[in-house]
Amino acid sequence: MFIQQLINGLTLGSIYALMALGYTMVYGILLMINFAHSEIFMFGAYLGFWALSLFGVLHQLLPAYFVIVFVVAMLGAGLLAVTVEKIAYKPLRRAPRLAPLISAIGVSIFLQNLIMLLVSAQSQPYPERFAIKQLQFLGLRISSLQVFIFCLAIFLMVILSLFISKTKLGKAMRATAQNHIVSQLMGINVNNVISLTFLIGGGLGGVAGVLNGMYYGSIKYNMGFLPGIKAFTAAVLGGIGNIKGAMVGGFTLGVLEALSAGYISSENKDVIAFVLLILVLLFKPTGIFGEEVVEKI
Repeated sequence: MFIQQLINGLTLGSIYALMALGYTMVYGILLMINFAHSEIFMFGAYLGFWALSLFGVLHQLLPAYFVIVFVVAMLGAGLLAVTVEKIAYKPLRRAPRLAPLISAIGVSIFLQNLIMLLVSAQSQPYPERFAIKQLQFLGLRISSLQVFIFCLAIFLMVILSLFISKTKLGKAMRATAQNHIVSQLMGINVNNVISLTFLIGGGLGGVAGVLNGMYYGSIKYNMGFLPGIKAFTAAVLGGIGNIKGAMVGGFTLGVLEALSAGYISSENKDVIAFVLLILVLLFKPTGIFGEEVVEKI
C-alpha cells in the first residue's frame, strides 16, 4: 500500500510542482506572491477543455492531438498571465508591497467570477478523448495517465532548468532576479524579462490545469483555490524563489498528502498542506533550498 500511495503522491506532486514554479519564478523576479496564479491554472484547465471539445476530430492522431491541446492551454494561460501583469501589477511596482498583493487577490476573484458568469457555476466533466490503460505490476496499479502526468512534468521541469541555466534569456532572468537597476545598466530590458517570466510561469500553470482536469475528470470555476494554496505551500517548502526547491516541494507535498489520505484520513488530507505551511514558516521559513538574505540599508 505504501508504494501505491507513493505513486499517487508523485502524480499529485507533479501537478503541484508545475504550478509552484509559477509562484516561485514571479517571486524570484518581483518579490511578490501572485495569488492570481491559481486562476491562471483554472483558465488553462478550461482552455484544455475547449480544445479537447473542439478538436475531437483529431482524436485518431493522438500524439499531434495532445500537442495541440497542451500548446493551446500553455499559450493561452501564459498570455493571460502577461496581461494580468501589465494591467494589475506593472503600475504598482513602486507601490508598497501590500498593494500588488491586494491587486492579485482582486484579479483572482475577478477571473473566478468571470468564468462562473460566462461558462457555468457547475462542474464540467472533462472530455475523455484518451484511452487510459491500467497497468498491473507486482500488485501495484498504475494508470497510463499517471505515467503520462509524471513524465510530462519531469520533461517540462528539465527544459525549464536548462533554459534558466544555459540560455541568454535565462541568464537575463537570473540577473534581473538579483537586481533590477544593475540589470538595466547592463542593457537588459527588465520589462521584457518580467513579461517572459509571467509567460513561462503562466504556461506551466496552464499545463498543470489540463493535467488536473484529466486526472480528476472535472473542472469548475473555483477549482484553483486549493491547488493554489498547496502549490504555494510547495514553493515555500522548497524555498520560495528557488526553481529546484519548487520541484522538490511539489513532489514532497504530493507524497505527504497521498500518504495521509491512505493512512490517516482521506477527508482530512487537505489539512496536511496548511499544517506543513505553518511548520515550515515556524521552523525553517527559508525552505529546503532557500538561503538567508541580508537586506542592505
